[in-house]
Amino acid sequence: MKSFSNFSPSSLHATVSLLKESRQGGETVSVAGGGSDLLGMIKEERVSPDVVVNLKDVVDLQGIESDSDGVRIGGVVTIDELSRHPLIVSQYAVLAEAAGSVATPQIRNVGTVAGNVCQRPWCWYYREGFPCFKNGGDRCFSIVGENQFNAIFGGGPSFIVHPSDTAPALMALDARFRIVGPDEERWIPALEFFTLPREDVSRENVLGEDEVLAEIQLPAVEAGEKSTYMKVMDREAWTHAVVSVALSLQVRGGICRKARIVLGGVAPIPWHLPAVEQLLEGKRVTSELASQAGKAAVSGAQGLSKNAYKIPLTETLVRRAIVSLTA
Repeated sequence: MKSFSNFSPSSLHATVSLLKESRQGGETVSVAGGGSDLLGMIKEERVSPDVVVNLKDVVDLQGIESDSDGVRIGGVVTIDELSRHPLIVSQYAVLAEAAGSVATPQIRNVGTVAGNVCQRPWCWYYREGFPCFKNGGDRCFSIVGENQFNAIFGGGPSFIVHPSDTAPALMALDARFRIVGPDEERWIPALEFFTLPREDVSRENVLGEDEVLAEIQLPAVEAGEKSTYMKVMDREAWTHAVVSVALSLQVRGGICRKARIVLGGVAPIPWHLPAVEQLLEGKRVTSELASQAGKAAVSGAQGLSKNAYKIPLTETLVRRAIVSLTA
């Protein structure tokens, strides 16, 4: 592992200026929130930065606060704080449950929400240094190799799955992301933040080289709105979702007024299901409708040689999530 310079700026302006100046000077730069994923990637020689910019001391990126628009979450809020914060637990259960399912207590204590949303793939071909698309190569080895945990939706040319637990939850809550760079800042819906391999096989989101995910805005909870996160893993600790479902429903008078459903563990990005949402909205939610939604959730799914089991698993998990909120 080569040596690198470590900087801990105290302001957002200083952070993005440092990113820009370092790159203009010909240095490679990595951004660290909690640093748990980055440190592993440096050790694995997936990245070899000249400069690491640590965000933990940036005051602008800290805290969870309510305002007139809903709730603001700073990018360096830890996963543990997010999972236990009274406001998140009471009003945004899907996010609290998703955060509480991340990795181990040790990692949740240091990992940040922005870091969890922006983490790189955990496909073992990528992490082990195979010359795959994500490592600058010209193929996806999982297509004919070990693909038990790879994508059944949206794959091609790469079949990685997005590893974040919090990202599907934020999408299900219609969150907005504040992205800040040295020359401008912009707000975009969480639904528009992630990019498929067919758009750009080298990346998973729209962040520019000198930009950071600074802040997350959750809309105010509406009357009758409930949410939940369900996750299936291959073991009980320190693992990512084989399949997960982030679900938010607004039900009044037994009728679904609004639905948001996003899958995790099944696609290169958190996988939004607008057709299933349309199926639910305007109808009385029954066990029969939940079963129909489960079947609709896997429309278009295509298993590889070893991961077709994810299709019935996804169908069942979607059905159970809907029933759990409307029982």
